[in-house]
Amino acid sequence: MSMDALETRTQDAREAAQLKAAQEIFPDAGLTSLADLARLPVMRKDALCRGQAENPPFGAVPARNVSHIFQSPGPIYEPGSTRPDFWRMGRFLAAMGFDASDVAQNTFAYHFTPAGMMFESAARAIGMVVFPAGPGQTMQQAEVAAAIGTTAYIGTPDYLATILAKGDEMGLDLSRITKAAVSAGPLFPQIRAAYEARGILCRQCYGTADAGLIAYESAESTDGMIVDEDVIVEIVTPGTGDPVATGEIGEVLVTVLNPDYPLLRFATGDLSAILPGQSPCGRTNTRIVGWRGRADQATKVKGMFIRPEQVATLVARHADVAKARVEVHRGASGDEITVQLETDATDPAAFQVSVSEILKLRAKIDLVAIGALPRDGVVVSDQRPALEQAVAGA
Repeated sequence: MSMDALETRTQDAREAAQLKAAQEIFPDAGLTSLADLARLPVMRKDALCRGQAENPPFGAVPARNVSHIFQSPGPIYEPGSTRPDFWRMGRFLAAMGFDASDVAQNTFAYHFTPAGMMFESAARAIGMVVFPAGPGQTMQQAEVAAAIGTTAYIGTPDYLATILAKGDEMGLDLSRITKAAVSAGPLFPQIRAAYEARGILCRQCYGTADAGLIAYESAESTDGMIVDEDVIVEIVTPGTGDPVATGEIGEVLVTVLNPDYPLLRFATGDLSAILPGQSPCGRTNTRIVGWRGRADQATKVKGMFIRPEQVATLVARHADVAKARVEVHRGASGDEITVQLETDATDPAAFQVSVSEILKLRAKIDLVAIGALPRDGVVVSDQRPALEQAVAGA
């Protein structure tokens, strides 16, 4: 499908252009290379919420050319704009073959949150006709799709199946739907396969209300998600700003090169990993493996929270510790905590004071070999039964 020149440039050209844009958008950051991002603080959602409460509606983030204000849970307020494809979702739609001949049925919500407008802005930039359906009212969704000749579905991965089933039940012809752009939920292989069996090309993207498009699949490849050209993605150890090795799961940080709403090292709270190599579709940007869970792994034990930031502090305090993981489980006498440390050291007692000071809880310390802990992005693992976790977090 169609590719623009940005999607096929060399990585050196891409990094040079992104550095220039970042220097212009964030002049006080002192960037001399993209590697300098790693020394800058991380912007987390709780800090964004506090900043917006103190200085409404957008806090310290400079927003320009604002035509809409949206609210997401938190609450967090996000700006919208009538600038074509403000959230950059158009690159995803173009990559999976949407064009001006399509009639899109957009089932994302237009109420409070920006999801509906994010995709409408993209579809209109491509020249498509859009039916702003929003979610729900499945019978009417099927009737509309048949009546107006919908060719492209936009929404969550599973809702199209509900519409198609209702259409079958009502005897409606929905065979003109041949494309499905999905997000905001898991796209299971069996769902994608079921759509393909009906002649529907289904591809997914990853984005947020704050950052817009982050990464996307193309029509030609589902082997990872290609990072958008107007963002810089870093994968870091949860609770820190420290980059992990390529292929290791960590928290997604995104720097958004949008002059109307720039974000510098914004923590999405999602886990993913860099996928080595280039996409077989010919697009040359970095790929990520897609969503691998949430990075906000805080858990409560005996009335005290254990957070990834505390684990990061523990590692930073000891130069001979490469990685740490805290596990909480239910023992015979109640909740028990085990702190696993990757180190060449042999005496657990050398770390006892730090563990007690930082966690404020009694814990068993296990010393393991360098490289022994999983590279799965998990630094706080609550292994208690789900009901006990819910009660503990109350």
